[in-house]
Amino acid sequence: MKLHRKGRAALVLALVAVVGMAFRVSWNALRDIAGAVGADDTAAMLYPFVVDGLMALALIATLVLADRDRTFALRVLGAYTVASLVLNYVHGLVPELHGRTVDWGRLADWDPANWALVLLATSLPVGSIYFGSDLVAKVLHHRPAPIPAAVTNAEESTETDTKRSTADLPVSTPAPITPNTAVLPRPVAVGFLKSTLPAKPLPSIAPIERRAVAAESTRPRRATGRVPAVAKSSRPKRTPDQLLAEARKATADWPDAKVTGEGIRRALRTSPANARSLRDTILAERAATAAEVA
Repeated sequence: MKLHRKGRAALVLALVAVVGMAFRVSWNALRDIAGAVGADDTAAMLYPFVVDGLMALALIATLVLADRDRTFALRVLGAYTVASLVLNYVHGLVPELHGRTVDWGRLADWDPANWALVLLATSLPVGSIYFGSDLVAKVLHHRPAPIPAAVTNAEESTETDTKRSTADLPVSTPAPITPNTAVLPRPVAVGFLKSTLPAKPLPSIAPIERRAVAAESTRPRRATGRVPAVAKSSRPKRTPDQLLAEARKATADWPDAKVTGEGIRRALRTSPANARSLRDTILAERAATAAEVA
């Protein structure tokens, strides 16, 4: 875990160093371009922060945001990267722009190209205000998806269980069995009560009519007794010679690899034992025939 954090820190420091050096290389070009479009000395010094600074802000937003917001931040980063590349390219093509910070000048000899470059250079500060505010608002309102507590608890329990030995786990002991010591009441002699108490006639109760109802059963009843002749198979029982003749006819065009007990059983619809016996017989006959031909 510590090595992983150190690697992340080193990667972030390397990224900051690369971005800082790239910002310094692009500083002169953006400053001179700002002076050529009419910016004063202070505005020209701050102009590189407008372009390359928003690129750094869009990069940070890309690492924080997700889904559609991340796509938006990537588009802003790509657009300002292309704009900075164009301005640096124009600065390299026009030697008159080198070292100019305040004096007004042309960015291209062709008027449409000059107008497009001036529009690009002057629109970047306004775009930085709009896109920068939007990106900051998205980052401040972003809420990362919470990790379920069940997942974290499961990971912690897995780590702790792997460190513990099975010998250290508590062994559950069965609870002691207590015998039932309930005392049954002693029987009481009631013979003398019958002789002392007067006999009272019992009330007459009308007999209850009971009807036999057949119980419903969901289980199918099994057939008992002999199976009638109609239910028996009408196919006559074949003799071994008849089975062998049918097997020879069925396997006449079969290769040796196909002559198996299962294949003969399916073709003739006979028992597995008969199918194996027929297979051995047919293969033996084929081997004998091949030996005679050879």
